[in-house]
Amino acid sequence: MNDLAIDYGDHGRVCEVVDRLTYCAEHVGVAFDGWDEPHVKGPGLYFAVIGDSDYGAYADPMGDNRWPRDTCPSVFEEDALTSAAESVSVAQDGGVVVAVDGGIESQMVRFRDLGTRDEEADLVDDVSYEPWMGSRHMSAIETSVRPEVVATVTLSEETGRVSVFRDGEANSMRREEIGGRWRGE
Repeated sequence: MNDLAIDYGDHGRVCEVVDRLTYCAEHVGVAFDGWDEPHVKGPGLYFAVIGDSDYGAYADPMGDNRWPRDTCPSVFEEDALTSAAESVSVAQDGGVVVAVDGGIESQMVRFRDLGTRDEEADLVDDVSYEPWMGSRHMSAIETSVRPEVVATVTLSEETGRVSVFRDGEANSMRREEIGGRWRGE
């Protein structure tokens, strides 16, 4: 291992980036009040915090799907982050690439499945899928085991569940658990 390499998973500023994305996803999920309506799809989000700017090696552009970088270039733009996430969560599809410094890429992507290349096949062994996981969550947990990826954060459009995936492990909260005692009734 390179002596100058940074362990982003435990780095305070990077943890703050992941926390901000998690709280943003929770806010978007809690703000939507149509979860109990039949046949209604809620907002959905998929963020990936990466420590390598060459994510094109494992991600493909999702057509015209874009994060509004002109109004929200960073996770540290709190009000802009929430507003952009609310808009993207209902109008765009794909993963939002976030750098470890909090910068957000404009182009949304589709992360490639693990095992599509020989060197990636071994990573699949570290992934355990749960029955509640849909395709967004399966992609997020697989993406989280890539060495370049610090964490992924999702908001389920079906249930409002917010999940953080690190190294193939899921930390997930159902919609009714989000916010704890400060959540409005």
